[in-house]
Amino acid sequence: MSTRQQAAIAIRGLTVQAGDKRIMGPVDLDVAEGEHVLLVGPSGSGKSTLLRAIAGLEAPAAGEVHLFGRTVSVAGGASVAPQDREVGLLFQGGALWPHMTVLQTLLFVLKRRGVTGAEATARAHELLELVDLTGIDGQKAPTLSGGEAQRLSLARALASEPRILLLDEPLGPLDAPRRAALLDQLSGLGTRLGLTVLHVTHDPGEAERVASRTVSISDEGTLSAASR
Repeated sequence: MSTRQQAAIAIRGLTVQAGDKRIMGPVDLDVAEGEHVLLVGPSGSGKSTLLRAIAGLEAPAAGEVHLFGRTVSVAGGASVAPQDREVGLLFQGGALWPHMTVLQTLLFVLKRRGVTGAEATARAHELLELVDLTGIDGQKAPTLSGGEAQRLSLARALASEPRILLLDEPLGPLDAPRRAALLDQLSGLGTRLGLTVLHVTHDPGEAERVASRTVSISDEGTLSAASR
């Protein structure tokens, strides 16, 4: 990592456990501001767990997580709430709310940030335009195609105005043409919005052309040296 760039993500000795069973770690990782880093590894190696720990959805059994120089998680200590970390998380399959329309999905997130009324509606439409989903405001999640659902999930993640975007195999449920289209969109948005991206995948070939570098995580849940 260049010394000229601020570390958007700095992880030191991070371990996550379920009871007495270690799920992941210990992990040390630095991601520079503006980087798009691929995290690859076999199923069960802890890739998703690492993202969840960065987002504040998993508590560390050991180690620390720092975002933009701010300590957000310390094992046995205080933790910054997920909504206060400036992190967006895009899951595989989207995990959309089936009872909400496309517009309601974004308005819900914006309302939690204190954005309401006409301002929220305008911002929601801006986000839909950003991900090429204009004209389907009233549709509900079960009626969307796979590509539309993932783009709505992306818009929902961006509605919180994150500085860091965590992608948990977001291309998995899509066919090849849709994977390519969404990948190009993710890459373009990351650059346009100045996002730092940590991208989990089991298939590095699908996304390595847009990444700054690739980091591998082993079956034991530890990271190997990064390759550029």
